[in-house]
Amino acid sequence: MGNGHAYQGTGCRGSGPQRSTAHGGRRGGDHAGGRRRSVHADRRTVAESGLTGRGGAAFPVHRKLLSVAEAGRRTGRTPVVVANGAEGEPASRKDRTLLRLSPHLVLDGVQSAALAVGAREARLAVEDGASSLESALTQRHGDPVPVRVVRLPRRFLSGESSALVQYVSGGPALPTYQSPPVRERGVHRAPTLVQNVETLAHLALIARYGADWFRSAGPPAQPGSALCTVHVPGREPRVVEAPFGMPLHRLLPLDGMSAVLVGGYHGTWIPAAEAARLALNPPHLGAGVLAALPADRCGLTETARVLRYPALQSAGQCGPCLNGLPRMAAAFATLSAPGPQGSTRADIARWAGLTEGRGACHHPDGTVRLVRSALTTFASELDAHADGWCTATDRTPLLPVPQES
Repeated sequence: MGNGHAYQGTGCRGSGPQRSTAHGGRRGGDHAGGRRRSVHADRRTVAESGLTGRGGAAFPVHRKLLSVAEAGRRTGRTPVVVANGAEGEPASRKDRTLLRLSPHLVLDGVQSAALAVGAREARLAVEDGASSLESALTQRHGDPVPVRVVRLPRRFLSGESSALVQYVSGGPALPTYQSPPVRERGVHRAPTLVQNVETLAHLALIARYGADWFRSAGPPAQPGSALCTVHVPGREPRVVEAPFGMPLHRLLPLDGMSAVLVGGYHGTWIPAAEAARLALNPPHLGAGVLAALPADRCGLTETARVLRYPALQSAGQCGPCLNGLPRMAAAFATLSAPGPQGSTRADIARWAGLTEGRGACHHPDGTVRLVRSALTTFASELDAHADGWCTATDRTPLLPVPQES
């Protein structure tokens, strides 16, 4: 992984060993007669690589490995590794694509992470594809740490770290207040490393090729590459791998677009003119979703469609989720329809302030981020709606929103 070889188009790097996530799994552990590759990447090598998490937070991986290992020594409890392949984000396909094309690369990464923190057991948690992953596990021989596949319920919050740990421990897949955090007390109260499967694939390749190889993609301050799910009107969503620092206009067309959604349903709307000056950036990538909204679509309508889903998918166990998100979703539905708005804009701004930073997890914060960016990016459309008309001529939805059961 890391060469920017795309699943469908957009090749971004080329020379040296095969780095593409799409094909790297064929170089995985001792499976189907394959020759075992190194799966051990010590924490110093990981630190030198500059690898950050690909699950949305972009946290330095070596620091996470160190904190889990230290918690294990301090508490006397053997750490556990949980590979997070939940991908509850409806607009993202990167993790399931990676697991389908390169399961052994991810499994090598699980082994590497387990060795780095001193774990003796690991879980691979997914919503889809459990049977194929279990089949891949049967092809591997001699892995030092046993891995078990866990089937998660299909919900937006199933992959949230505390919800994931609680489910693996036998409870419901619901977020909890993380005190202490899961890195100190997670699965069955043991220190737990929860790491996104894409991050683990990078870890496996760093174990094989080293830190300098990994840093040969991307700028020095933000090395490496990332998988992105790209949504363009009239095309099937595609998963590509690109180095950090690549201009966004090379990843999706911006001519004729009004805005770009970066990061998914907990992401940010950015005006297309501004996006044309931006590059792929870890802190803002979130779930790895890039979606281009045409100028003939209504960004307010699109946002209202999206907001209803996270509001309905919340755990409903804290005030921000129980009250704040449904109110903001309903208010945004009002703004999406041309006509009098009254105090709706001010109400949304007030509720956003009351919601942010007060939830059991970061679900409310991510939703607030989307709301605030929409109010800014589509401000002129808000004014048009207040005057009783909409500039959009095409009502075709851009982003997938699952039907609520």
